[in-house]
Amino acid sequence: MSAADQQSADLPLIRIFDTTLRDGEQSPGASLNTSEKIEIARQLDLLNVDVIEAGFPISSPDDFEAVKAVAGVVQNAAVAGLARCTDKDIRRAAEALRDARSPRIHVFCATSAIHRQYKLKRAEQEILKLSVDGVTLARSLVEDVEFSPEDASRTELPFLSEVVESVIAAGATTVNIPDTVGYSTPEHFEAIIRHLFATVKNIDRAVISVHCHNDLGLAVANSLAAVRAGARQVECTINGLGERAGNAALEEVVMAIRTRADVYQCRTRINTRRIYPVSRLVSTLTGIHVQRNKAIVGENAFAHEAGIHQHGVLSHRETYEIMNPQDLGIPASRLVLGKHSGRHALRERLQQLGHQLNDAQLEAVFERFKDLADRKKEIFDEDLEALVGQLLEESTQARQWELVSLQTTGGSGVVPTATVRLRDLCSGAVLTDAATGDGPVDAAFSCIMRMTGREAVLREYDLRAVTGGGDAQGEVNLAVEAGGRLFRGRGRSTDIIEASALAFVAAINRAIAAADKPRGVRPENGT
Repeated sequence: MSAADQQSADLPLIRIFDTTLRDGEQSPGASLNTSEKIEIARQLDLLNVDVIEAGFPISSPDDFEAVKAVAGVVQNAAVAGLARCTDKDIRRAAEALRDARSPRIHVFCATSAIHRQYKLKRAEQEILKLSVDGVTLARSLVEDVEFSPEDASRTELPFLSEVVESVIAAGATTVNIPDTVGYSTPEHFEAIIRHLFATVKNIDRAVISVHCHNDLGLAVANSLAAVRAGARQVECTINGLGERAGNAALEEVVMAIRTRADVYQCRTRINTRRIYPVSRLVSTLTGIHVQRNKAIVGENAFAHEAGIHQHGVLSHRETYEIMNPQDLGIPASRLVLGKHSGRHALRERLQQLGHQLNDAQLEAVFERFKDLADRKKEIFDEDLEALVGQLLEESTQARQWELVSLQTTGGSGVVPTATVRLRDLCSGAVLTDAATGDGPVDAAFSCIMRMTGREAVLREYDLRAVTGGGDAQGEVNLAVEAGGRLFRGRGRSTDIIEASALAFVAAINRAIAAADKPRGVRPENGT
């Protein structure tokens, strides 16, 4: 072990609690099926997160089964299930976590005046009793219990201290302080944590955690301020997913602690070389792409265009890069692939990008790669990521329909028409139909709805180029409303109308799969 590594190992450890599968999935349109949750959980385990919050078991049969499935496959991390301070919630969570190697029940109860008055309609002492009773029951079922006073950052400090001290006495091993609505500033949040350490007599018997939302864009800053004040667990999500504006982004918290160890004087267990691959996987499976200028994992995070910057980086990387992209699993170099490339070159490049494919998966990607190479002069890393992402999407979600071909006509003085061929994957039959619409994309959507027998209303439509250049693939991300629920779809092609049709078919497949499952009522939850 090097002297630097030894010095880092001597620093206090910050636990990373990942709630991508629970709070992150609550991002509008980011619903994940059980297979997708299992795949993300496996990657989070390889990432070395300390705790994986797998879901809210009482909220629906799907969530219960997903938490149960994740608990059965995770090898290293603790697996948490969320529960309100009610008997049925807590026992349902314990049942879902029965197969977990390290189960944790995470109970919560709102404590702020505004929540007490308008949501729970209970007095302080009633809230205190609910909290203590919830922790006591959870502790009788598992050894590891976390408690969260929802909306802690807007709770009166004397009452917050009383709640924290009481739940620790009742057996809470972790107490999480949530900035539920993203109200805090770093100075305010740090003061809250310092107040708790100064006033809660038994605070040394529990780990103090924080869970910050990003409504003011301060989730990461608030989390790091809490770490400086003594918090030893940070709750976060991959790519900052979550309710409203999201949560503190795991990759930003981890890399800030790693890069500025001189300031924070602590460390995490995260295998940072797996950050980028996990980020891409979550983006692919949720259908929520990462903005180009996103810190750490965005497309531009390690891009340099200005001549002065380019010269500086070529002379010495650290002149304009405070992190080594390879430490995040981001390739430092780009291998240009084209139609004359073979399987060996493709496999090597995919491995450099963090994808370990079996022979069947490689063959499937290679066929699509060759088809794309016939339409493009060069294949870029983003193209390869898109091809692998498409394969993962297709292998982890139930599909009834597959787009076989699409032909459209349009232009001035012409009625826009789309002729669509779809394959029914259940029967193998190929159907053909045609429809008109307000433009070729609308005509294609109308035709697909008629062929599948599913009505859907387009609510969101986003088109972007996967790479630069006139022959770039277009990527369409859209959301449709069907049966009162929102479903996302993603499609990619050098033809943007085809990409739109592929995305629409993907969303319809999700709607069909959801309609075939029992639908639970998701209770309010709040950290």
